[in-house]
Amino acid sequence: MSSVGSHQEQLSQSDPSPSPNSCSSFELLDMDAGSLYEPVSPHWFYCKIIDSKETWIPFNSEDSQQLEDAYGSGKDCNGRVVPTDGGRYDVHLGERMRYAVYWDELASEVRRCTWFYKGDKDNKYVPYSESFSQVLEETYMLAVTLDEWKKKLESPNREIIILHNPKLMVHYQPVAGSDEWGSTPTEQGRPRTVKRGVENISVDIHCGEPLQIDHLVFVVHGIGPACDLRFRSIVQCVNDFRSVSLNLLQTHFKKAQENQQIGRVEFLPVNWHSPLHSTGVDVDLQRITLPSINRLRHFTNDTILDVFFYNSPTYCQTIVDTVASEMNRIYTLFLQRNPDFKGGVSIAGHSLGSLILFDILTNQKDSLGDIDSEKDAPNIVMDQGDTLTLEEDLEKLQLSEFFSIFEKEKVDKEALALCTDKDLQEMGIPLGPRKKILNYIRTRKKSMGINRPILQPASGVNISNIPKELEFCNKTDSTGNGDYLDVGIGQVSVKYPRLIYKPEIFFAFGSPIGMFLTVRGLKRIDPNYKFPTCKGFFNIYHPFDPVAYRIEPMVVPGVEFEPMLIPHHKGRKRMHLELREGLTRMSMDLKNNLLGSLRMAWKSFTRAPYPALQASETAEETEAESESSSEKLSDVNTEEASVAVKEVPPINVGMLNGGQRIDYVLQEKPIESFNEYLFALQSHLCYWESEDTVLLVLKEIYQTQGIFLDQPLQ
Repeated sequence: MSSVGSHQEQLSQSDPSPSPNSCSSFELLDMDAGSLYEPVSPHWFYCKIIDSKETWIPFNSEDSQQLEDAYGSGKDCNGRVVPTDGGRYDVHLGERMRYAVYWDELASEVRRCTWFYKGDKDNKYVPYSESFSQVLEETYMLAVTLDEWKKKLESPNREIIILHNPKLMVHYQPVAGSDEWGSTPTEQGRPRTVKRGVENISVDIHCGEPLQIDHLVFVVHGIGPACDLRFRSIVQCVNDFRSVSLNLLQTHFKKAQENQQIGRVEFLPVNWHSPLHSTGVDVDLQRITLPSINRLRHFTNDTILDVFFYNSPTYCQTIVDTVASEMNRIYTLFLQRNPDFKGGVSIAGHSLGSLILFDILTNQKDSLGDIDSEKDAPNIVMDQGDTLTLEEDLEKLQLSEFFSIFEKEKVDKEALALCTDKDLQEMGIPLGPRKKILNYIRTRKKSMGINRPILQPASGVNISNIPKELEFCNKTDSTGNGDYLDVGIGQVSVKYPRLIYKPEIFFAFGSPIGMFLTVRGLKRIDPNYKFPTCKGFFNIYHPFDPVAYRIEPMVVPGVEFEPMLIPHHKGRKRMHLELREGLTRMSMDLKNNLLGSLRMAWKSFTRAPYPALQASETAEETEAESESSSEKLSDVNTEEASVAVKEVPPINVGMLNGGQRIDYVLQEKPIESFNEYLFALQSHLCYWESEDTVLLVLKEIYQTQGIFLDQPLQ
């Protein structure tokens, strides 16, 4: 890019000799000598580093107009801040810099652009600096007003711009090693194209986003710093997700938008990878990492080991603290910047991020009014030590009437831990309360580190909810509340932070939640289980995703049924899936008819001869028999018939998603169906640009507000 940036450029006299690079067709243009000069319309751009190269990207039309209005308001630009990109970025007008609001990102330069150039190797036009653009505009104004062209501008760094006419303006770069006398333009290689005004360059300028925000969604990433095959960050992937949602709102919620019933859904990324790897763990790993296959080992340390970090109590605590605190911080900041926001909040997680959110949601308290109040949400913190008094413990066990007996015998919590069943019997404690107390003593010993199992229940577990909702392979007794004081979700022992809001829906993309729960020892999820603070849960996955697992078979383990098929965003199924089902149905019909014909032929050989008068009757009976045999044959292939012909009856999958289905599977693309293994990795990273996924998210969010698609998808 040209470094010309000051008003020191001087205008030289027009070259009397014609330029050898100018064509006669341009020289003979029908120029109106009396043409009037019209000021150029500026547009604002910002600079991004893409693939180690500076790329200038235009602001959308509304943001550019806001910046121009602020620039031309006559007020001092220093300290002036203009929110752009839906409020996700702030432009400091005086500094000409653009800063991210909700996440950490390098600041980018902002420029008020009027003149552009592009070389042969450039993909896009590059704007000149504002100062040099002003010089170019002044020169252009003189040329138009006086009808005198072939104006030449020379900058201190020997770059030359020649304005041959309004249709031909070129930019020559200096040749390295030229003498002090310089060189003529013909000796300086191929010139760059110069354009005036953004309307004369090929660039896509989008319209602005709706100002009204109906819903806020936090998106948590999975392992590693990159979220797709292009090694893009969570911020870039969520930007794609948001762009797809804006397009789908215009196509599938057009009536609601025209009636001003809806605005848009805001998606904000939550990054936990950077804080985790800034703890110094990377330095520790590097000291013990083998020097061979360096790139592969670095990739493993930076990505796959995140799974092991989450199974470590130390780093798991860092991860859940980072995710929860980031979502709380962003939510607070969002409300400050959008004081009129009245919508709800949902959360979405990809891969390991969905497991993190699942564990956080499982360990929330139902009451948000007094988060730290033990009365509102009974809770025993098992990994941080038991701080409750004996009286409070007995109250939780619903045995408060026996506190006076322990007080009379001067029995405190330490003494109670030494009591046996015989001791309690001698104090006059009945059998039922004795069993509860003894079970509590055993539980407390385990939670304090005595005979601690390998996988500990998560601290902060809501004791009043978990016993009735989750059933583990080592827990079958359900006689009382005290029998479940050590029941968690098999997670390592950490203290889960609280969210300052109640999420409405939890979306899991390519989620291994089912696998992790099974590995932790969870046999099944009780149909009555639901998150303490979240009403909805959707497990969305691609059929070839190697990381994704189902949830519904853990709720209804005795029934085999297919997941819900997500409709294509253009309606119906993909053509290759319909063709496959049609061929399957056709092959079944052919098989049934063929076997029926063979059966009829065999009977005709073995049947005794009938009188001629009964021929018609015999034919009818034979036809009826063949039909019944085909029906019996189809009954044998019940599994195939149920897939091809019969509709799946409604299945009750519990209250985890408010009574709705939980597992939703995407339709693979035609090219993906040729080789499942070839597209396995891509399938795990496909959700960010999947219209079908985004449409399902939008549909479920707006259904909570009573707003539905223009045309229901089938």
